[in-house]
Amino acid sequence: MPVDDLGEPVPLPRPPTRVVSLVPSLTEAVDPAALVGATDYCTHPPGLDVPRVGGSKYPDVDRVLALRPDLVLANGEENRPGDVAALRAAGVPVWVTGAPATVPAALASLRRLFEVVWAAEPGWLVRAEALWSRAEPVRVTAVVPVWRRPWVVLGRDTFAGDVLARLGVANAYASHPDRYPRPPLAELRECGARVVVLPDEPYEFTPADGPEAFPDLVPVHVSGRHLTWYGPSLAEARAPLEAVLAPVLDL
Repeated sequence: MPVDDLGEPVPLPRPPTRVVSLVPSLTEAVDPAALVGATDYCTHPPGLDVPRVGGSKYPDVDRVLALRPDLVLANGEENRPGDVAALRAAGVPVWVTGAPATVPAALASLRRLFEVVWAAEPGWLVRAEALWSRAEPVRVTAVVPVWRRPWVVLGRDTFAGDVLARLGVANAYASHPDRYPRPPLAELRECGARVVVLPDEPYEFTPADGPEAFPDLVPVHVSGRHLTWYGPSLAEARAPLEAVLAPVLDL
């Protein structure tokens, strides 16, 4: 019997054809013909028309079960263990992906999912592996908020931090003991960074909401999907991220 990233068995007598995804980045990775449900935050692929089951953190388990899935996709960081346990107790196979600390780890997790579950090698996965095999030398240090009120930033061992590192941007909090520390704003302003990278999700930072808190840092606005999602987005993310970061790499 196959096991997921967390080592839990996933009973799959045949490739699943009724999939509910509780993770936006995994939703866009699955063949849309197999999807029968997704979260309210699953925005890709564009035009996806399936029943919605609530958010990743608080899905409606009864609504998921009503869709009669033969597989539910979840993530060890985004989804609550209690919801996963409830689905499994109802007899639904659940494949839980881990919380990867690097781009190669994320791609390896996706490769194993597709090879084990669907015996497939998606073209976008092959392209993403080639695109992200190269890492640039670090040229600038940034602080990377992902939330405010309170401020939350990228810390150690995060996928998004490795994305930036491969593009030449060091994370000012990469050695922090927490993966998502919550330093006071005064500390963030004095952490030694020259740049503040502001994604548009999970918190929607904008030119009018975020840069004003860091008057001495150069703001760079990036797509949260390109920075934090791992799936087909990785096959397209490198070029736009390189383009938006290029002006600050020599600060």
